[in-house]
Amino acid sequence: MAVLRNRPFRCINLNGRLMDMGGRMIMAIINITPDSFYAGSRISSAEMLEEKVAVALKDGAEIIDIGGYSSRRGAGVVSEKDEIERVLWALEIIRKKFGDIPVSVDTFRSGVIREVISGFGSCIVNDITSGEADSGMLELVGKYNLPYIAMHMRGMPDTMQSLANYEDVTREVISYFIGKMQLFKEYGVEQVILDPGFGFAKTTEHNFELLRNLGQFKIFDVPLLVGVSRKSMVYRTLGVTPADALNGTTAIHWEALRGGANILRVHDVKEAKEVITLFEAFAGAGEN
Repeated sequence: MAVLRNRPFRCINLNGRLMDMGGRMIMAIINITPDSFYAGSRISSAEMLEEKVAVALKDGAEIIDIGGYSSRRGAGVVSEKDEIERVLWALEIIRKKFGDIPVSVDTFRSGVIREVISGFGSCIVNDITSGEADSGMLELVGKYNLPYIAMHMRGMPDTMQSLANYEDVTREVISYFIGKMQLFKEYGVEQVILDPGFGFAKTTEHNFELLRNLGQFKIFDVPLLVGVSRKSMVYRTLGVTPADALNGTTAIHWEALRGGANILRVHDVKEAKEVITLFEAFAGAGEN
């Protein structure tokens, strides 16, 4: 089967730094939360944070993704004040220790992003609700021309699985993004990255169907992010726990790259980088 080739996307502008999003890169997950679904991703001290980020950068991460509010099912509600405190605490340490490395903030609250901009300048916004949870998010992103990761989800984390009903999940997620892309244009949100939302308001069967059809999302001609690291589509299918889902995640990452993913959002940077290296060797061999 022929390898799907990525289209030449434009760069994104982050604090004056141009990042080429047309290749394949790693986003490392850094959770400043006590209850993220994978215990190995939780950060509870400055020392842990510094070590985690240092290892991620050494292993090949190009973007550090900071989250202060767990989006797993059953997670406790976090106040905006607490989320802001967690994110700003992490960013202060990262900026002092690692300088101006590319950072995304995993939040659906414009208030969090506003505080980040005030204290640290522009960031990539990683919004699991594509602006639906906070009416001010798109206006803020457009105003500051921030790179914006828009994910597909129905409802919120505590209700999403009850809304996992589709006649054709791929067609419906694509239709959702068609509408969103028009809305983004109206708000001046230009630097868009799309995330199909694996595991969010989707059954295991839906997730695998989206994975099979991932190449169809290239019609949008924007970078495509895939977040499947240690998720339920892996560990439930294998009958293991998230802690034992690395090997399965690696297999899914290969297929995501074959489908045209540009960014892998991962817990395990070294292993994901190895998948990209091998995949690019494989893809390059097919071009000779």
